[in-house]
Amino acid sequence: MIEMHVAGIGLDAASRSPIVLLRDSSGRRQVPIWIDQAQAQNILAGLRDEAPSRPLSHDLMVSLLEAGGLRLDRVIIHTIEASTFRAVLKLSQAAGDGAAEEAARLELDARPSDAIALALRTGSSIWMLEEVVADASIPVDAEADAEDQDNFRRFLDSTSPAELVRHLKQSHPEGEQDGEEPGGEEPGSDTPAP
Repeated sequence: MIEMHVAGIGLDAASRSPIVLLRDSSGRRQVPIWIDQAQAQNILAGLRDEAPSRPLSHDLMVSLLEAGGLRLDRVIIHTIEASTFRAVLKLSQAAGDGAAEEAARLELDARPSDAIALALRTGSSIWMLEEVVADASIPVDAEADAEDQDNFRRFLDSTSPAELVRHLKQSHPEGEQDGEEPGGEEPGSDTPAP
């Protein structure tokens, strides 16, 4: 999984539809997600971190989470199905003993735009599966990407298959997991680039 940050809200030049731009931590790839005007306003309000005179829907959701003793741990955008992004909210008890907290972990489906708006208001992290980033990202720095590709090709040209297998066995000893989050990711939605 890759941690993503909201780089901003943009407009599609052709359709004039708002787009939320998520950028990886290295700042080299970003994923555009097409959203509507209301979703853009909710995300912008979270980015500005301004308290409205009356709570907006996402501010109310944060208050409800707090009143229910829940905490938004992170948001995971985990797949694209039928040109729609899918996301899940990972929630846990805000306080309590370890056994009760473990039992109180929840996953809720959410549209990525709603999940992002909540994450901004709660200071929670936004994560995206590598496959989703690879499928939907656009390069931010094309020259750096080309340099990385050249370096990788040189590495592959200078490495034998036996050396590669030895390296993989050393970096992933038998019995270790591949860093996937426990529990399957479930759907929620917004649309990717057309």
